Amino acid sequence: MREVAVLAGVAPKTVSRVVNGVSTVDPAMAARVREAADRLGYRPNLTASNLRRGDGRTATIGMLVEDAANPYSAALTRTVENIARERGVLVLIGSLDEDPARERELTGALIDRRVDGLVVVPAGRDQSYLISEQRAGTCLVFVDREPKLLDADAVVSDNRHGAVTAVRHLIKAGHRRIGYLGDRASIPTAAQRFDGYLHALELAHLDVDEAIIRHEVGTEEAAIEATGRLLALADPPTALFTSQNLVTIGASRALRDLGLQEQVAMVGFDDFPLADMLRPGISVIAQDIEAIGKLAAETLFRRIDGDESPTATSVVPTRLITRGSGEIRVGARRG
Repeated sequence: MREVAVLAGVAPKTVSRVVNGVSTVDPAMAARVREAADRLGYRPNLTASNLRRGDGRTATIGMLVEDAANPYSAALTRTVENIARERGVLVLIGSLDEDPARERELTGALIDRRVDGLVVVPAGRDQSYLISEQRAGTCLVFVDREPKLLDADAVVSDNRHGAVTAVRHLIKAGHRRIGYLGDRASIPTAAQRFDGYLHALELAHLDVDEAIIRHEVGTEEAAIEATGRLLALADPPTALFTSQNLVTIGASRALRDLGLQEQVAMVGFDDFPLADMLRPGISVIAQDIEAIGKLAAETLFRRIDGDESPTATSVVPTRLITRGSGEIRVGARRG
């Protein structure tokens, strides 16, 4: 660092401030420091730096999502990463695969690496194992689902209202037999969306038919099979509400394989890439992933910075995006 300071013509303290991302350094001076560091091949020793810091922070946070390959998880992670990067903070990412044991394993591994905080999409139904870590100073924010048996901040979508909106939209198109394809009922978001489905039917005074309801449909392949079975019934549904993006993709593939994409209406929960490029385009209830990720990251960093206000759950609204599939009217024929 002293050699960088000499080459850049600044004090060693200025080099330290540039390396640590202090925004008040004169831009021209900071540019000279970075150029000198590049010429000398200088890289800061973060481990030594962390040992010297009085606050014990490591400038890292952990983020645990359902599946980093899922479009929702990927977009959420990128939003948090962008905000962390502005603060010079590194994000360590892991996938939980809806496995409570894996949740405990990965949260433990990240805490052992002294991350300053965690953003978690919980897989289990009991987060009380984190109470001692929370008391020891690890900041926690939960996303998509609220924690159980633990008092912590959470940022969630309005799942129930979004599902009600989806089903009522199909009802307005004349549909009375609306099939449901959803993930495991034990998953809080799936349960909330199914509850919204049931409530929309109740509001329309429509009977619930268990024959056109499928749970445990969490993958594209399972959705393809479930959709085929529903449409092979003697009295099949004329419309589908699919409560998760991979399920929507699978159902869309099944409809195309059967040549029914212009006859069976569909609204999915969660947007996904290329949904607007299909014909018909896929109507969805879109979550505001950027708002969710931004709010989660800002809440976490606020806690890391010392905010001790009462914990809260923030609910982010969803919105209906109409693209064609949800507007197919009952009795439609292929054009």
